[in-house]
Amino acid sequence: MAAPEGDRLARETAQWLQWDKNPLTLESVKQLTAEGNKEELQKCFGARMEFGTAGLRAAMGAGISHMNSLTIIQTTQGFCRYLEKQFSDLKQRGVVISFDARAHPPSGGNSRRFARLAATTFISQGIPVYLFSNITPTPFVPYTVAHLKLCAGIMITASHNPKQDNGYKVYWENGAQIISPHDKGISQAIEENLEPWPQAWDDSLIDGSPLLHDPSSPINKDYFEDLKKYCFHRSVNKETKVKFVHTSVHGVGHDFVQSAFKAFDFVPPEAVPEQKDPDPEFPTVKYPNPEEGKGVLTLSFALADKTKAKVVLANDPDADRLAVAEKQDSGEWRVFSGNELGALLGWWLFTSWKGKNQSHSALKDTYMLSSTVSSKILQAIALKEGFHFEETLTGFKWMGNRAKQLIDQGKNVLFAFEEAIGYMCCPFVLDKDGVSAAVISAELASFLATKNLSLSQQLKAIYVEYGYHITKASYFICHDQVTIKKLFENLRNYDGKNNYPKACGRFEISGIRDLTTGYDDSQPDKKAVLPTSKSSQMITFMFANGGVATIRTSGTEPKIKYYSELRAPPGTSDPEQLRKELNELVSAIEEHFFQPQKYNLQRKAE
Repeated sequence: MAAPEGDRLARETAQWLQWDKNPLTLESVKQLTAEGNKEELQKCFGARMEFGTAGLRAAMGAGISHMNSLTIIQTTQGFCRYLEKQFSDLKQRGVVISFDARAHPPSGGNSRRFARLAATTFISQGIPVYLFSNITPTPFVPYTVAHLKLCAGIMITASHNPKQDNGYKVYWENGAQIISPHDKGISQAIEENLEPWPQAWDDSLIDGSPLLHDPSSPINKDYFEDLKKYCFHRSVNKETKVKFVHTSVHGVGHDFVQSAFKAFDFVPPEAVPEQKDPDPEFPTVKYPNPEEGKGVLTLSFALADKTKAKVVLANDPDADRLAVAEKQDSGEWRVFSGNELGALLGWWLFTSWKGKNQSHSALKDTYMLSSTVSSKILQAIALKEGFHFEETLTGFKWMGNRAKQLIDQGKNVLFAFEEAIGYMCCPFVLDKDGVSAAVISAELASFLATKNLSLSQQLKAIYVEYGYHITKASYFICHDQVTIKKLFENLRNYDGKNNYPKACGRFEISGIRDLTTGYDDSQPDKKAVLPTSKSSQMITFMFANGGVATIRTSGTEPKIKYYSELRAPPGTSDPEQLRKELNELVSAIEEHFFQPQKYNLQRKAE
């Protein structure tokens, strides 16, 4: 280890031993120091977690590289100082804080404890805090920010990450996740407020405080009242013979999805008993992420087969995402991709809205959004039906902020989605919401059943009417930032210096957009329209056969992801032929652009 780095490590460690009052993390750092275990100390103190637009996400444990009581205090102190500068009425309006059910006994870290320490930071400065007394879905935080007109919201969650992780997600006063420049401002304020304030560790001071409010019961009541406005077929729901199974994958979703079904006059869905109660160990799944498909849904399928349920609804552990599966006539289970469910929900919300709004003038003020790596099926529907479609950068922070701008201009935002099974079906939450998406999917399935149609049949009808949109997405795992940079630089200098590839195997490339550098050859000035970011890698290739593929790095995981889509105009398509062509295109991209052998990349485990 170089001397300056060794000195920095020694300084960071000494500082930590002075400030940390959590006996478990304190003891582990003392022990590592006594043993002179440089390697482990480097893991704990190598670099402070970076506060980005998604907030923080890291494993729980000791040191500045991990989520723990001290880093939560430091982060919240910085956030608090930043908010004081931004809002002169912070002491009147306050903030909301909630948490999921994650816990890490070895380091004494858990979401509830982190939320209480964050609340202590604000209350010690005379700022009102609306702290939920129990676990909630992530979407309840942005809902509360908007509903109570607060300055900001904090959700302690690592969503669907592995069990040792936790996170700190931040919402702005508009009810959407923060975007730049707030992340830079907060990050700087954290660096300036690292030393714990005098009362930082004493969370007992919040319990009797007049500044502490528990929003649980009024917010629960109002959220489900607002949700009822998106129920279009109450009588169908009351009578339906369609049975549903729901899993909350050991997370927070169970009670809330039960309440959502009641709000729509449904019989509540059968809950998977082994997964309905929160359990931070996630004992029945390898990863608590329904996006990983069938492995996470094994118990749901078994219960559905037993109870003769036709549809499975699965939330991730913080209930902001939703996966849906349907039993096919063949007896197989079909898990819909995020893009397929996006097509179904987009079609449904438009059809239901149009049933109530016949006027053409309403149509031209109506919008749907999806992220740039998601299917463009909504664009095809918008072109034919006459409403507006917009694409944003990847992530709900962009869709939430754009939706809010449109709503403030008097526009009507019907729906937004991204392929990573995230859906905003009700714009009273400017983020993905797996609770509302679950019950709206149930109403869609129940309504289709009255026409003797399944979700699969309706999806096919959408593609026949608006054109097939066949998609395929996957990822490679790579823990080395240098390798990732090499891979992307190779694509930018593929045919000699500063020349992007002109083909990929037998597939000719017709256009390129690079949102890392801001290059877009489809624009007259060759400058990209969407915002660019030098800190993340993202290149999109347009192919002569109508295919589009985007390769990008993940903000929260060590992955290089790719997303591909092949579209065909309505009435001209053979889906099997398209699928075959897309598979060949994807194979070419993996072979020529990813070069997994050369870069030693690990494939997604099937």
